[in-house]
Amino acid sequence: MARTDLDYVAEFDFGTPVYDASIHLRDLVLRRPLNLQFELTDLKEEWDSIHLGYFDRFDNLIGCLVLKRLSTSTWKMRQVAVFTDRQGEGIGHRLVATAESLCRIRGVTTISLHARQTATTFYEKIGYKIESDLFLEVGIPHYAMAKIL
Repeated sequence: MARTDLDYVAEFDFGTPVYDASIHLRDLVLRRPLNLQFELTDLKEEWDSIHLGYFDRFDNLIGCLVLKRLSTSTWKMRQVAVFTDRQGEGIGHRLVATAESLCRIRGVTTISLHARQTATTFYEKIGYKIESDLFLEVGIPHYAMAKIL
């Protein structure tokens, strides 16, 4: 099903049914392909994060991301995930654009992230710059990237 004008991005709270749906989505897209599971300690650290979701017109969660405050001026974007069958529709771009707008409103000047090597082209196209050498995280190659807002 393609994106429609009725699709939307919204913030949701930790510990809610939508948060549970985001864990399921992130598990399917980000964890299971690497034979990883969420640990309770991973999830406990997200209580003070900002959670954004991309929803279809029926309020189904299709994509999500997490923003974690590192300092008053820098936040880290994490766990960006879109259901595999919906990738390539601009959903990730819309999620990131909304995250950037939210950060600007809150006075954040820099967003940092660790991008899988396979995702660096996506982030470079929307203004993120590679800031590190290639490194391994969760067993796969990543780059540290950032964008000045």
